[in-house]
Amino acid sequence: MRFLVQKFGGTSLVTQELRDLVVGRIFAAADEGFAPVVVVSAIGRAGEPYATDTLINFALSINRDLPAREMDMLMSCGEIISGVAMVNTLQRMGRQAVLLTGAQAGIITDGNHNDARIIRVDPKNIIKHAEQGKIVVVAGFQGTSETGEITTLGRGGSDTTASALGVALNAECIDIYTDVEGIMTADPRIVEDARILDTVTYNEICQLAHEGAKVIHPRAVEIAMQKNIPIRVRSTFTDAPGTLVTSHHEVYGTIDITRDRVASGVTHIAGVTQLKIHVKDLTVEDPALRIFRALALADISIDFINVSPELIMLTVKDEVAQKAVAVLENLGIYPMVRSNCAKVSTVGAGMTGVPGVMARIVQALTEEGVEILQSSDSHTTIWVLVEKVNMNKAIRALHRKFELGHSCKTQS
Repeated sequence: MRFLVQKFGGTSLVTQELRDLVVGRIFAAADEGFAPVVVVSAIGRAGEPYATDTLINFALSINRDLPAREMDMLMSCGEIISGVAMVNTLQRMGRQAVLLTGAQAGIITDGNHNDARIIRVDPKNIIKHAEQGKIVVVAGFQGTSETGEITTLGRGGSDTTASALGVALNAECIDIYTDVEGIMTADPRIVEDARILDTVTYNEICQLAHEGAKVIHPRAVEIAMQKNIPIRVRSTFTDAPGTLVTSHHEVYGTIDITRDRVASGVTHIAGVTQLKIHVKDLTVEDPALRIFRALALADISIDFINVSPELIMLTVKDEVAQKAVAVLENLGIYPMVRSNCAKVSTVGAGMTGVPGVMARIVQALTEEGVEILQSSDSHTTIWVLVEKVNMNKAIRALHRKFELGHSCKTQS
């Protein structure tokens, strides 16, 4: 069978009118000869009656110490509700359909409640129903542990469900339907001429997602990449082709001029605090080891790490900065603290081995009077830390410098 996995976000399922539109996408796939496997998220967003956050807030209004096991049982309900609505809509339109929970779909996870990892997928139940001519709807975001406990996959978990099923079924493609038309070169609320990318590589979208782009969860991309199964990020509401995520930039009829592009997008994470420690001023032994071990034991996630014999720099989220400083001060280490920063990332598979990329970044920011507080790089990404007040200016300057906008694309 030719499987196509279609994942629909909660904003695509809020009303019956929207669900009818979703059914049109499913029928179109079936008419093309695919056996659609439909993954659904919980309906709506916080405040709407069946949204996951609404269910959580209801439970916490009774007692804020709800155990993680019971929290998973509660959070799994939102996707089941939307799945029932989806199956009922399909049947109303004359198609046989069946809803499977994560457990019934064969998604086996570890026992880490609220943020479980998928261990394996046994798709035999999905295949059985598909062979009977039914459209299979799977509740996203959930699975079952080896001991039969309900587990959830963390934020963005329905994307992860879709990719795991795509790999297990050897699907021809995984379609992620959302409320945007694809992956953009920057946040359009910041950059007016940001445009939809036709294609990105797995590595590029992983970096974009890790560094602030929220269209798809990076874990989902990493899973699909294992079997080189293409992902398409598309809009439920328009017929736009969306963005194709694959191992290389595809060619569509004409020569793909994006093959030699240095950067694919500029993204950002706000709400960052920089901690700077001058090693020569310390009297403690093995300061780097003591610093990183203490922060790890305090369960504080750190980012943007630079270590040298003279200086240690790292960043934490603003909301845990006070805790991080207290941990370090308990060791007799008093960091310089700079809050209200932002991490701005320039991402592109084409920058690997290309000289002068950092020079262009420095030039772009210098021309706008934006001070670089810290920087780092990988094969596909260069990060800079700036003051949050300069974040939007930095994003626009880098987007313009690497000619990522509509007007630059047209001129190319």
